[in-house]
Amino acid sequence: MTNARDHHTPLTTDPPVATSPTRETPGAYRVLTMATLGFTLMFAAWMMFGVLGIPIQEEFGLTDVQLSLISSVAILNGSLWRLPAGIIADRLGGRIVMTVLLVASAVFSYMVSLADSYSMLLGLAFAVGLAGNSFSVGNTWVAAWFSKRRNGLAMGVFGAGNVGASVTKFIGPVIIAATAGSLYFGGLVEGGWRLVPVIYAVALLATAVMLWFITPAQDKKPGQGRKLSEMLAPLKQGRVWRFSLYYVAVFGAYVALSSWMPKYYIDMYGVSTSTAALLTALFIFPASLMRPVGGSLSDRFGARQTTIFALLIMLTASGILALPLTINIVLFTLLLFTLGVGMGIGKASVFKYIPDYFPGNVGSVGGLVGMFGGLGGAFLPPLFAGVKTATGLEQATFLVIFVLVAFCLAWLLRAISLMKRTSPDPLWRRFGI
Repeated sequence: MTNARDHHTPLTTDPPVATSPTRETPGAYRVLTMATLGFTLMFAAWMMFGVLGIPIQEEFGLTDVQLSLISSVAILNGSLWRLPAGIIADRLGGRIVMTVLLVASAVFSYMVSLADSYSMLLGLAFAVGLAGNSFSVGNTWVAAWFSKRRNGLAMGVFGAGNVGASVTKFIGPVIIAATAGSLYFGGLVEGGWRLVPVIYAVALLATAVMLWFITPAQDKKPGQGRKLSEMLAPLKQGRVWRFSLYYVAVFGAYVALSSWMPKYYIDMYGVSTSTAALLTALFIFPASLMRPVGGSLSDRFGARQTTIFALLIMLTASGILALPLTINIVLFTLLLFTLGVGMGIGKASVFKYIPDYFPGNVGSVGGLVGMFGGLGGAFLPPLFAGVKTATGLEQATFLVIFVLVAFCLAWLLRAISLMKRTSPDPLWRRFGI
């Protein structure tokens, strides 16, 4: 199951131990703060169609399939460009790339409020999806500014911007209900669902201005002057693809469940849309806010041990949820919360691997790993539906996640076993188990 390159290429032993400065470069924490704020808002805009979908469906008379395509194209476009976006951020610096993404996301978000046809909505949802690529840009930017000693925690704090997925779930229904039928900004903007993307557009534009003037003008550009072939060379290694699969499990499944769970709660427990959104947020919060904890654990115990811990949590929770039993809503929500904890820790630990093994290629490797994670978020929901149809089980969603996590854990343990037997370098003890 493990690619031969995992133990026959120079970078397949554990990463070298490098000394790190006791203090971070001046400006590093300003970069972290603004990168996290920008990513949180762009993630919120990227995922907004999950809540806006219901009033959009009513206004345009869409079928369930047409509605699902709106969210799918946004998620898809937010994943496809993560590899090139990470490389560009490595070459030009994250500051300018993040600013451009913020401005572009603001423009496209505002245009969503003007949509007057399904085809226009579909095209604008795809365009807004560009915001999702801010993940690889921000990760590359933050990694360039922090030492190895603090990289895991810093990238974990940045990644907690995933909590943006819950922003629309909290404010969206309130704004839609309170402003429907009203006009704002001199009659230029309608209330209801159309006001939400306008609010995001203003916030994104303001953040772009703040980011440009608060972060250091002299940015770090670790990929400047390097050949593209050199930056892409690590992608030939088998472990990069292993990391990508791990990220499908910890992040792709998170994105998929974030959009899938409101409907699951409504179908299984008959709750209202607003209640389903709030209960889903109880999964989103730990899956996002535990990311700094995962980063700190990875700094202390190593990415590998922390990833095993995260996968075990996910395996246990998804295994119970996959059982063909009727679980009351309180226990179900508690188990879903636990699954979110494992995902939050795992999202940080998987990305901690990257600067450890590929410190000079965080943009390209992180971009590929992030791309596969995002694509998992786009393709897992149809798989959930397909397995449910084939088995007739409502719990098919969690059966898919259980099998995926089990495969990742088995592959990881197999890779460790091979490494221990074939690597003469005892440094694995510093990073392994």
